[in-house]
Amino acid sequence: MRQWPVQDAKARFSELLEASAAEGPQIVSRRGEPKAVLVSIAEWESLTKRARPSAKEVLLAPEPRFDLEIPSRKDWIWREIDLGEE
Repeated sequence: MRQWPVQDAKARFSELLEASAAEGPQIVSRRGEPKAVLVSIAEWESLTKRARPSAKEVLLAPEPRFDLEIPSRKDWIWREIDLGEE
């Protein structure tokens, strides 16, 4: 990944944008410290899709995902319902 000082990134934004599309993610730094990353829209969509799989992808996954939070039933409020059958 190429690193761009913020002054260069501002002055040559079009070049930075093209580099992110052609070469991959580009780092923008301030005073030598990385502060941000510019990625192409295709890369961004890929990252967000992998970060949040759909319910279908979770259910059809070959291995279970244990990082999903499953709420406890102990806090549920149970109530009786009348089904009209007597």
